[in-house]
Amino acid sequence: MENVLDFASVYCKQLDKRRSMTRHALKTSRSEDFATWYQEVITGADLAENANVRGCMVIKPYGYAIWERMQRILDDKFKELGHTNAYFPLFIPADLFEREAEHVAGFAKEMAIVTHHRLEQKDGKLVPAGELETPLAVRPTSEMIIGESMARWAKSYRDLPILLNQWCNVVRWEMRTRLFLRTAEFLWQEGHTAHETEDEARKEALQMHEVYKWFICDVLKIFGIPGKKPEYDKFAGAVDTFTVEAMMQDGKALQAATSHYLGQNFAKAVGIKFQGRDGSLQYAHTTSWGLSTRIIGGLIMSHSDDDGLNLPSAVAPYHVVIIPMIKNENSREIMEYCHKIKSMLPGSIRCFIDAKEYSAQNKKWDYVRKGIPFILEIGNKEVDTGDACITKRLTMEKQNMPLNEFVSSIEKMLADHDDLLHKSNSDFCNSRITQVSSYDELYAFFKSGKTGFVKAKWSGCASNLEKLDELAISIRCIPTEQSGTIGKCILTGANTTIDAIFAKSY
Repeated sequence: MENVLDFASVYCKQLDKRRSMTRHALKTSRSEDFATWYQEVITGADLAENANVRGCMVIKPYGYAIWERMQRILDDKFKELGHTNAYFPLFIPADLFEREAEHVAGFAKEMAIVTHHRLEQKDGKLVPAGELETPLAVRPTSEMIIGESMARWAKSYRDLPILLNQWCNVVRWEMRTRLFLRTAEFLWQEGHTAHETEDEARKEALQMHEVYKWFICDVLKIFGIPGKKPEYDKFAGAVDTFTVEAMMQDGKALQAATSHYLGQNFAKAVGIKFQGRDGSLQYAHTTSWGLSTRIIGGLIMSHSDDDGLNLPSAVAPYHVVIIPMIKNENSREIMEYCHKIKSMLPGSIRCFIDAKEYSAQNKKWDYVRKGIPFILEIGNKEVDTGDACITKRLTMEKQNMPLNEFVSSIEKMLADHDDLLHKSNSDFCNSRITQVSSYDELYAFFKSGKTGFVKAKWSGCASNLEKLDELAISIRCIPTEQSGTIGKCILTGANTTIDAIFAKSY
């Protein structure tokens, strides 16, 4: 019987074939305990740790450096498409949410609420005092508060479109938390736009959906299926929700990013009205879209191995780390050679020389766990021969190369690194997409312990969804690419052409 442990071990074997070393940098392998392995990758790479506030995390400098790289890439893309950054309040009057009933219902259980505005001493303790007249929600998302500003700014069709983005934190009161994947507070970007027509707004939502697909699949090299969320699982208050569903190495799906066409629902709730071209008063059509630090968890679970983190070059804080193999009598020559190497590298290559007084071997394994694509160990031999001793992180292959050759080929080596990362992940995930034609087949697949994405026909009807609850799975999306073939819905038996993806999820 194939189970979740077998699923992860297949991916291990794919990379292990290319390895020349048997030692691993982590205590736990993916095949032994995927959840523990995930935590060890985070700890070993020094990405984050639990905070002393329930459900919150501290993103440590190396983890935040990865997030900064992501921010820079996405922010440049947003601005290229005409969006501008702004910032809106963390606190949102709770009664503002009530104006959009479906929206407040969707977020009610996750909201953190501020009810008092000061503390006072009482019996030697600080206790809440001064109850607020209107409770404040700590931002779970910003459609309502940003929409209220848009209502003041949009007076005429000439004021549209409004294309905004903000980088901020949000709070959603999660019961069971896990670093990056699900925390009470997390970082994200949220885009919000207002448009004159439905057509313009729909094009915006789909454009940003394509941006996320590009970022996740092409930049981060993560396997993902773009598609539309089923009606029952769309964003609260949205007309349509578009998603990229990524497959992790344990076969579960991760909702990596979403884009929403909101129709006029939020515009009517907060009064985003403008004078149209014909002089009539009209409501704007709005969108929202977002990607969070959850994607770092997706990056870990897509590419990392039993030695720790693996990173695509676009978001790696460093491409090359140089470790001087220093002894007191040869430190000057070795350090000069290390700086020479760094100075010769192309400007696109991010390089770091680690001259800290720790053992070179320990430092090497530290950078293996951090996922630095290329680790150079430089000692007397390399100085004398003019070589570079290189470890390729993804395959753990170690080789000596003339310095000039290394410098001239590093960009190609980095591209090869990305290609291998992408191919390994894509081949693995594609091998775990299964087609079924009946509920019995779906049931047998998941009850046997198998994991992965299952493609099957679905009528789009919300009937019999309790059958999926029994298997602890859900319809992740209706893929953008459809086969167009006719088949029987596996839940209702009705004829349909719709292909849907079923999976367990995070």
